[in-house]
Amino acid sequence: MSKVRIVTDSSAHFFDPEFPAKHQVIVVPLTIQFGPNSFQDGVDMDSERFFRELSAGAPIPTSSAPAPKAFAAVYEEVCQQNGSVVSIHVSSRLSRTWHNAHAGADEVLGRCKIHIIDSLSTSIGLGLLVEAAARAAESGATQEDIVRIVRGMIPRLYAVFFIETMEFLANAERIGKAQAVLGAMLGIKPFLTLEDGDLVPMEKVRTRQQAIDKLVEFVVEFSNIENLAILQSSTVASEDTRLLLERLAIEFPGRSWPVLAYRPSLATFVGPNAMGVMVFEGEGEPEGPKVAQSGRLRDEEPRPRKAKG
Repeated sequence: MSKVRIVTDSSAHFFDPEFPAKHQVIVVPLTIQFGPNSFQDGVDMDSERFFRELSAGAPIPTSSAPAPKAFAAVYEEVCQQNGSVVSIHVSSRLSRTWHNAHAGADEVLGRCKIHIIDSLSTSIGLGLLVEAAARAAESGATQEDIVRIVRGMIPRLYAVFFIETMEFLANAERIGKAQAVLGAMLGIKPFLTLEDGDLVPMEKVRTRQQAIDKLVEFVVEFSNIENLAILQSSTVASEDTRLLLERLAIEFPGRSWPVLAYRPSLATFVGPNAMGVMVFEGEGEPEGPKVAQSGRLRDEEPRPRKAKG
């Protein structure tokens, strides 16, 4: 086993659900709260059960970070094995998980070396960072090398989503409740991006067809896509998903993209019937203009701002 252990939280979404078990990644679960009922994300709550609860009339849920003591227990176990830790977590703008991981690390201060990274991401974006860290650890990379690899990847993660309702964003206190009510009255479907680790409304559309057009526009603006995932509330391709895949097949012949059901922790923000695309941008890109997720042309100069996605 590697001397460097990788720790993450259940916001992380992996292309292979068995990746954490296969690569000794420790996943600390968030709590999903449906009214008085609490569930551990990834333990007794998965995407299928989450949406089944909603369909049965459960109240709009919330997610909460693991307690500092949960992280302290994990770090203590690794310390006893004479290991060090790289702990990579959901964006600190979306959850207190990163803060609680720091508080947990303080409880074992001096007993082993722990480095905690704010991914500025979630879902597949976070999962890609964790996968890279775990593979590096298995190859014998030092803690410093792993941190450098992960930090180098963060600026190349991007994500956009469109959502059917703003109720969940309002419930998670990302927007005001009055704004959510007005959006529902006007039939607005917000188009969101992860901006410096926060979910930010980018544009407004009124139909799912317009939203799919925007998703296609977002993807084709990247000249070198290393990884891409389409996220929706079910693993079964919907009519919207099939249309998106058909459009992308024209733009990227010979490539295929996975369709994944987003996890409960993300669903507490975007709600049901949302759709999103997460992109990991490759290195050594061809010359030519590219665009950021805002849809505006960005310079060829290195970005001074932090990552999206």
